[in-house]
Amino acid sequence: MGRLEGKVGIITGAVRGIGRATAERFSAEGASLVIADIDGDGIEKTAAEIREAGGNVVGQACDVSDAASCEATVKRALDEFGKLNVLMNNAAYFIGKVTVEDVDIAEWRRAIDVNLTGPMLMSKFAIPAMRDAGGGSIIHVASQLGSVGKPMRSDYCSVKGGLIQLARCMAADHVGDNIRVNSLSPGPIGTERIFERSGSEEAAQQESGSLTLMGRVGLPTEIANAALFLASDESSFMTGDDLLVDGGYNAL
Repeated sequence: MGRLEGKVGIITGAVRGIGRATAERFSAEGASLVIADIDGDGIEKTAAEIREAGGNVVGQACDVSDAASCEATVKRALDEFGKLNVLMNNAAYFIGKVTVEDVDIAEWRRAIDVNLTGPMLMSKFAIPAMRDAGGGSIIHVASQLGSVGKPMRSDYCSVKGGLIQLARCMAADHVGDNIRVNSLSPGPIGTERIFERSGSEEAAQQESGSLTLMGRVGLPTEIANAALFLASDESSFMTGDDLLVDGGYNAL
């Protein structure tokens, strides 16, 4: 039996990268899923490909910065599968390298709306459904940059640090509902986004991989494996914690 057999989950930001890798991993372990993304066409394509591999998955267009969109995504899970056990808040928005002095205010607000308010909104609507199901697991995908500072990344460090704190506060609020809330903090991961930002996979390895003790960027599947642990009952004594998976980045 799979490690998520009988569980129903939602994963946001699931078109590609960590979100897609996690959707594939959860599906392979028996979970029924609503995978969501602001890219409606892309998420339907991803869902179809996971179904072709045998997964019980539906796609849902969702802008996590919009409350109605988040509520509709949770409702989709209940309509399709009857309950909700797992929520992984993975959707993210990147401004790029910029200082506070030079940042566009609208971009800054968008980063907060997607990266911090989005997980709050998804959780707000997921918690009653999880309570009805007898409990669940909420995973906020943060970053190793949520625990350290870095030049030109004030927006990202700020929102990811806030997300780690949000997980701790939510864990305290909902332990009585048997809802565990943790953050998952990846280091530099080899996704299409980081390759595009660096110009190539080789450049990403040189630029970001060199910052880790292991001398490489991580794989999306390595983060998916960590998310699987947090989603499963194997992590039943974890709540309010931050799981750091960074190849030794923060050890340097």
